[in-house]
Amino acid sequence: MPTDVLFLTQNLDRGGAQRQLVTLARGLARRGYSITVAVFYSRGSLWPELERDGVRVVALEKRGRWDVATFLARMGTLVRNERPRVIHGYLDVPNVLALLLRPVARGARIVWGVRSAYVDWDRFDRLTRLTFSLACRLSRFADLIILNSFAGREHHRALGYRADRMVVVPNGIDTELFAPDAAARASVRTEWGVGETDILIGLVGRIDPLKGHDTFLHAAAAVMRRHPGVRWVCIGGGDAQLLGRLQALGEQLGVARALRWVGERRDMPAVYNALDVAVSPSISEGFSNVIGEALATGVTCVATDIGDSARIVGDVTLVAPVNDVTALTRAIEVALERVGPDSRASRRARILDQFSVSRLVSSTVEALHLPPVGFETTLA
Repeated sequence: MPTDVLFLTQNLDRGGAQRQLVTLARGLARRGYSITVAVFYSRGSLWPELERDGVRVVALEKRGRWDVATFLARMGTLVRNERPRVIHGYLDVPNVLALLLRPVARGARIVWGVRSAYVDWDRFDRLTRLTFSLACRLSRFADLIILNSFAGREHHRALGYRADRMVVVPNGIDTELFAPDAAARASVRTEWGVGETDILIGLVGRIDPLKGHDTFLHAAAAVMRRHPGVRWVCIGGGDAQLLGRLQALGEQLGVARALRWVGERRDMPAVYNALDVAVSPSISEGFSNVIGEALATGVTCVATDIGDSARIVGDVTLVAPVNDVTALTRAIEVALERVGPDSRASRRARILDQFSVSRLVSSTVEALHLPPVGFETTLA
């Protein structure tokens, strides 16, 4: 029996793109489709979630960047054995390699998954930049290109991607996992020493220049001049040297006394519940999972106008231009006026209506022209 969809990805470690691939693959499997995920390296930390829903995970055991010939041979053997209806790449390198499999794919549709809107390529090595440039040239040979943001579609069209091959399927947020939870809220706030009536504003994101921590800190200092009792938290691991500079900036701006740096957390549903306002001051995004996940728990969200962030937030008064401290400060102060349990349900309703996992899966089935089979066992 042929596989309905064979996904290709470099790794299954924790990350936004990997998480969405797992969410989509599980959703397709729950609807009765035969799904295989081929991962270039080891199966990664997310593979048990896939296998629980009957998704086959195959590690191709790539031994490094220059392991090419034998790796391609293993991929070809897998495709011949699986006989997939669709080969779905996820990100640039798997997308390009998916095209190379066409001679052994027996008529399978070659589908690319593109997850970025704008990327500062000066931050990446020469081979990564070359791969992206190659992808722009080869994109016309893909049968379909699925992007997760409208901003990404416009950006890639300007780079030469064919508009008639592109379709936008926004990310899906697991609204069973990310949901209001009063007990989790109380537990995390107690851990952090935040009182029940304190206002807590947080930034969820890795320590990276693209995430806009410096703008967040400057805005926090401005807000604290009018709202001295507000508490602040930054959640996420990353660049240790940058973290040191940001902590020094927090001291300099006078916000350190009210600010916690808590590093990476695995209990993100509980973390979102602990917040009253989530701020995404990024300078580069496609579809921000952080905003969607926070809204799903009912948290008020403030974001910069990058990628599809404004579309997800759905309220222009809570959106600020990139790197604009004054505008971000104003948006946070608007958000403070809306903090309260009564408004949580309406924020969650936006995600349930527009960005659910069920909608992600249905839109993907339609885009891939998969025949209807079985019934979904669990709707998220």
